[in-house]
Amino acid sequence: MDLPSLAVVLRAALSHVPEERKAAEESLNQFQYTPQHLVRLLQIIVDGSCDMAVRQVASIHFKNFIAKNWSPNDPDESQKVLDSDKAMVRENILGFIVQVPPLLRAQLGESIKTIIHSDYPEQWPSLLHWVTHNLELQNQIFGALYVLRVLARKYEFKSEDERIPLYHIVEETFPRLLSIFSKLVQIVNPPIEVADLIKLICKIFWSSIYLEIPKQLFDPNVFNAWMVLFINLLERPVPVEGQPIDPEIRKSWGWWKVKKWTIHILNRLYTRFGDLKLQKPESKAFAQLFQKNYAGKILACHMQLLNAIRTGDYLPDRVINLVLQYLTNSVTKNSMYQMMQPQIDIILFEIIFPLMCFNDNDQKLWDEDPHEYVRKGYDIIEDLYSPRTAAMDFVSELVRKRGKGTLQKFIHFIVDIFRRYDEASADHKPYRQKDGALLAIGTLCDKLKQTDPYKSELERMLVQHVFPEFSSPVGHLRAKAAWVAGQYAHINFSDPDNFRRAMHCIVSGMRDPDLPVRVDSVFALRSYVEACKDLNEIRPILPQLLDEFFKLMNEVENEDLVFTLETIVDKFGEEMAPYALGLCQNLAAAFWRCMASQEADDEADDSGALAAVGCLRAISTILESISSLPHLFERIEPTLLPIMRRMLTSDGQDVYEEVLEIVSYMTFFSPTISFDMWSLWPLMMEALNDWAIDFFESIQALNLKATAENGVIELSVPSGYSDLSNNLGPEFHSLSLWEQIETYLDILVPLDNYISRGTAHFLACKDPDYQQSLWNALSSIMGDENMEDSDIEPAPKLIEVVFQNCKGSVDRWVEPYLMLTIERLRKTQKPYLKCLLVKVIANALYYNPLLTLETLQKLGVAADFFTHWFAMLQEVKKSGARANFKREHDKKVCCLGLTSLIGLPADKIPADALDRVFKATLELLVAYKDQVAESKKRNEEAGDDMDGFDADEEDDEEVDSDKEMGLDDEDGDEVSSLHLQKLAAEARGFQPADEDDDSDDDFSDDEELTSPIDEVDPFIFFVESVQGLQASDPARFQNLMQTLDFRYQALASGIAQHAEERKVEIEKEKAEKANAQ
Repeated sequence: MDLPSLAVVLRAALSHVPEERKAAEESLNQFQYTPQHLVRLLQIIVDGSCDMAVRQVASIHFKNFIAKNWSPNDPDESQKVLDSDKAMVRENILGFIVQVPPLLRAQLGESIKTIIHSDYPEQWPSLLHWVTHNLELQNQIFGALYVLRVLARKYEFKSEDERIPLYHIVEETFPRLLSIFSKLVQIVNPPIEVADLIKLICKIFWSSIYLEIPKQLFDPNVFNAWMVLFINLLERPVPVEGQPIDPEIRKSWGWWKVKKWTIHILNRLYTRFGDLKLQKPESKAFAQLFQKNYAGKILACHMQLLNAIRTGDYLPDRVINLVLQYLTNSVTKNSMYQMMQPQIDIILFEIIFPLMCFNDNDQKLWDEDPHEYVRKGYDIIEDLYSPRTAAMDFVSELVRKRGKGTLQKFIHFIVDIFRRYDEASADHKPYRQKDGALLAIGTLCDKLKQTDPYKSELERMLVQHVFPEFSSPVGHLRAKAAWVAGQYAHINFSDPDNFRRAMHCIVSGMRDPDLPVRVDSVFALRSYVEACKDLNEIRPILPQLLDEFFKLMNEVENEDLVFTLETIVDKFGEEMAPYALGLCQNLAAAFWRCMASQEADDEADDSGALAAVGCLRAISTILESISSLPHLFERIEPTLLPIMRRMLTSDGQDVYEEVLEIVSYMTFFSPTISFDMWSLWPLMMEALNDWAIDFFESIQALNLKATAENGVIELSVPSGYSDLSNNLGPEFHSLSLWEQIETYLDILVPLDNYISRGTAHFLACKDPDYQQSLWNALSSIMGDENMEDSDIEPAPKLIEVVFQNCKGSVDRWVEPYLMLTIERLRKTQKPYLKCLLVKVIANALYYNPLLTLETLQKLGVAADFFTHWFAMLQEVKKSGARANFKREHDKKVCCLGLTSLIGLPADKIPADALDRVFKATLELLVAYKDQVAESKKRNEEAGDDMDGFDADEEDDEEVDSDKEMGLDDEDGDEVSSLHLQKLAAEARGFQPADEDDDSDDDFSDDEELTSPIDEVDPFIFFVESVQGLQASDPARFQNLMQTLDFRYQALASGIAQHAEERKVEIEKEKAEKANAQ
């Protein structure tokens, strides 16, 4: 398609006539892979004579095509773009950045980002030279900075070994960058275009230093040159002239952006180098330099900047938030706090407290958009930008670390506000200050509950200053009263009527005319339900309460609402049975609403998605609460089936874990597994063979690198995942954790249920063939050499489920599963997976010992396998504990497998082999007997300990805010540092552990799973097998007994005696169970 024709088609893509638009889109799709297509699109984008709407369509099509086709995700996929076209695009696109208007520059910028991430440095080695060359040309500086920003950002979150190209970039560009930066800062009365250039330089610097400081900047002279400029920008007032009037536009104005990025950079440096105790040896000298020469100057500038709040001048919310983060981090450091101390009253009472008070913007949002008011109030991302949250954090840290001097002073200030509020007439009450005072009291809840003399006055404080606001004429005070009351629900009320009064006021608040009051009341209710010792307080109003709850869910999508419902369900347990169907129907309806709102607006915030997850989690809680009432599951199933069917497809990737949990409950507690529920099996198999495994592997591959600095866990992301992080902005990366969805592991439970509870259908049905589909999935997983040992652990567990539940019915699968298991065992490194694989063969022996042994001999692996198994059984750690088969279940399976061999004919198992099997089984049975006894003892002791569980309730209190106990303010830093290292390890997904640690797996969740072998006593099974041998082949039995030395004879006698004891115990248990029924 030539250039004029392409322009016509692009114009037609804008047509209001659907047929014309569709034809144009089909034409674009048809010709998009033809040679020169990308180049022609680029020509149209930069053609100033072309209509802007056509240029914009071309830029969007260009960006989308490059994002999808420049570098295919699948390495086996053929290249869609010719190398010659790629070369021509790379040669021309950089220069066009300056030529096109901002509207088109954003699209070209995204395209350059895609190309750089794919091609630099290997396929685009000339890129850096282009940047350095254009940095020298006055009219090309913007384009060079723009591209350098994209280039630096590629490495922003890379691990150290992946950042090597960045260090070369810094070496080549930073000297010239510093020169440009210096000249720009020195311009008198600079135009707004200068702000755009400085902002780009700041972003380049940020990306270059975010995780590691390039070695060039460790030069004190070079670093000082940069810092002088940053501190100049920090000190310099933002120009008044040209500032937009609209606050939404004003906060994004170029010079305020420069101020924000400057503070970002200085805060980041302070986070990394503000604490010597957290430094590596090679960076300690640099950290000392930073603290001595710059940390105090930055603090002084920040405190000066905050004066704008006192004088009523403008400061963007994000700037306030960042400045307060710096002050909060400074509270714990003696030298920095000494700088703040002379002004601490001003900071606390004239800056921090006003930020905590209800303001004009709050009132406007409350009146005009209460839904948005609620969303912002409970959005963790909003908290990252919020001055109010930063102010609350500052107060919390101040009273925690400097409590002796500040807590009393601050509480006196709050009490004085309460007094003035009470004394004033209704027309002159300081409502907004009262709101701020209540927020302060709620923020300091944990501290006040632990500190004398305040903890004894909390109930009186609630009665005098919080409860009256439940009936306030001012809506935001009613909401704040509910929130504060919720914070203190767990205190010991000396007068139960006060607890009852608060809870009834909160329940009444659920019917308040103002939406934010209703929402805050529901959240507070959760705390009161948890704290309520007499459920008769709630039981009479439960139907009405649930009714109000669902009315609110119809109005607001918020996961915290669902948390309250979960708490109610959990607290009342089986008493929720009459409401279970209605609750599930309401939650299902709420779930579909959340999904519809997400699908209608792809760029909507996460609150709807989180609320959808919350709905599913609440459904699981309800199902768990009625687990002893199986008939209810049949009634609930039709309500939940549409959700399970839809969300077990690729549409449900975001909620897959939660849906699998629901499937697990429905397949385990229902009286039978219905045909409708069986229809979900193919969906799970399809997901397991397709996107679910890919999704799981992708998440596992992240291997998040976590470092802990100054109380913040920083996560860096390996190659290929940085876009995920980049889109969230720098402020997101101080969040404490990333969720990992282990889909594959979650599939284990429902599949186990299908096989174990629907065995007959699993075996009989051939359309679909469940046995074949399971084999297809498991063979694909276990045969995949790219899957880590830890990722395939559920596969051998599912093979175990098949052999244990389908005894005598799956002979044809013995050989395939044994071949698969042996092949994986040869490659396996992890001991735990080795144990699982050996247990597959042990289960096969118990399933059919003769068939299994003959199969192993047919495969030529029998001798090697048994040698390996016996070696694993004998392996011990330094402590003397067994290195393998540590769980009770492991030992039992091995015992049953080995015991099954004892009854085989002499021509199948030679005498020496029988001797080894017999002795190994005896030792294993003794170990199993001891572990069961130890487990029983632990459970009894745990039951006794629970009686005094609350005795140490106060033991984990903060110690009187450190200095009150005479401790230096930084004494705890070393401990904190160790704690942070532990948290960082947790963020990586593992805990550093001694390789010889015995405590890891002896007792685990596996012990809670049920299986057919639960009814088989290994001691009785062993004794009966030996008796069978004695009866069928007395001579062979006699020979076996004669080979036993005194020790093994004693073990055999002890096991025989224990088997008799077990028979008596089992009969007793059966009788007790019969009597109980």
